[in-house]
Order: sequence, then C-alpha cells, then structure tokens
Amino acid sequence: MEFYRDAGIKAVGDVYDEKDQPSVVKRLLVRHNPDILVVTGHDSLKKNSNPRNLDNYSNSAYFIQSVKEARSYEPSRDKLCVFAGACQSYFESIMNAGANFASSPGRIMINALDPSIVANKVAYTASTAFVSPAEVARATISGEKGIGGIRSRGQMKSR
Repeated sequence: MEFYRDAGIKAVGDVYDEKDQPSVVKRLLVRHNPDILVVTGHDSLKKNSNPRNLDNYSNSAYFIQSVKEARSYEPSRDKLCVFAGACQSYFESIMNAGANFASSPGRIMINALDPSIVANKVAYTASTAFVSPAEVARATISGEKGIGGIRSRGQMKSR
C-alpha cells in the first residue's frame, strides 16, 4: 500500500488468505469498482513435479478461481485489468482464466513489488494506449520469467 501511496495511486488493500480470495473477490469488486485488480499472495510448485498439473501448486487454483470470479463480474479485459499470481504460479492457467497479467511464466520466485509495479504501469498508461507484456517485464524486478501477460489497455483517464 505504501508503494501505491508513493506512486500517487488511489488503492484499497484487502488481505485474505489465498484459499478465501475466490469467495470474496466479487463482493470486493462490487464495493470498490476498481479499474485494476491485483490478486496475489504466496504460491509454490512442488520440487521435481510436472508444472502442467494444477495439483502440484500450493495456491494457483485459488488465483485461477479468483480471476474467474473477477471475469464473471467484469468480462472485459479493457475495463478491468487483472493481475494474479505469486511466486512460481501456474501462469498459463491463470491467463486462461482471464487475467491480463500473471506470474510466473518461468516458475521463478518473483519480487514482492512486481504486482504493484504492473498495476502502476497500467494505471499510468492512458486509456487510449496499450501496455505490452515486454514493457511490463522490463519495468518489473523479476523480468519476463517472472511476469507475463497480454497487450492491455491502460487505465489512466484524461481529466
């Protein structure tokens, strides 16, 4: 929250265990009606396991379900930009659920500030412009192995 405050971004932070996030995300979206949603926490991939099996992740299933809940609230990726995931998360499944950006394509540990950096980049890009996955990767600490996504509309509205 300090990062957002220092960046001049109006933000609301609600803290829930990963397992509880899918059940509260829609209610929080209705309450706050944000342009950007960040769903993060902790995750891990079991050592020497198949990264294409969701059962091998500690919390990716909760991030996936949270994104699905968010998309049932706002289907448009242009109107609600969603970042989801954490260290070593199942990137492809989170993206398939409807996220604009997610971690971790390289199944690496990401920096704790990376989700906020993504939100900042989207927040300060004009709504008439787009943010590319490459731009986001360059802005983050973890880079392209840590954060990926799709070309997404900025959320800064002209005054």
